[in-house]
Amino acid sequence: MAVTMNRRALIGLCGGAAVWPYAAHAQQQRLLYLTHSAGYRHEAIPLSRTILSRIGQNSGLFDITATEDVSQLTTENLARYAGVMFYTTGEMPMNAAQKAALLDFVRSGHGFLGVHSATDTFYEWTEYGALVGGYFDGHPWHQSVRIDVADPSDALVSFLGRAFEINDEIYQIRDFDEQGSRVLLRLDGRSVDLSREGVHQRSYGWPLAWTRSYGQGRVFYTALGHEQAVWRDPRYQQLLLNAIRWSMQGLR
Repeated sequence: MAVTMNRRALIGLCGGAAVWPYAAHAQQQRLLYLTHSAGYRHEAIPLSRTILSRIGQNSGLFDITATEDVSQLTTENLARYAGVMFYTTGEMPMNAAQKAALLDFVRSGHGFLGVHSATDTFYEWTEYGALVGGYFDGHPWHQSVRIDVADPSDALVSFLGRAFEINDEIYQIRDFDEQGSRVLLRLDGRSVDLSREGVHQRSYGWPLAWTRSYGQGRVFYTALGHEQAVWRDPRYQQLLLNAIRWSMQGLR
């Protein structure tokens, strides 16, 4: 699934943005990538596996294990990984022991990352909401939008400048833990029709990427990633690379 590329090709892959340096002698970390769909299944899932594998191999930072099998989320198996990433939907068939294993894994200092529909997951499991920071609440816009970089000095998103445009399905978030989250990206409401049916205006606007803590663990989420073209976008790939490294304690 992975494709070998040299450093020059990797820089091209990331659109000329600086690739976070890593020690050549550092031990490569492992990332468990879960793409179980108990609800809507996104067409971008197969491509996302390929993209993540390429980013991991060519950065030298991580190696992914992609799976649809929630039974992989056990205490014993998670001990092999530095982080877990969800591109999931619905009430997945995880039992109480598997749920506890995931939460303990993150609390103990490991990384958790969610992309796009990870907030369209586990509405009936309250503690999952506390982990990820909010829930999907409709997508009234599927178009080119302007996204503001909330803090251009933050190392995860500084390469994006102050704002950028992208074409994707744009999520709204409800039950957002504004106080416990550091917003990285936010929709510029001036770039969309706010009078459209289904638009929910809230005090915190439309956050599209954030970080948070869960115990000793680091949590990252981005609502972007519906379209295959977004996964192919070097800016999105750079964001994921930065976030994975940060979540695994590698970016200070």
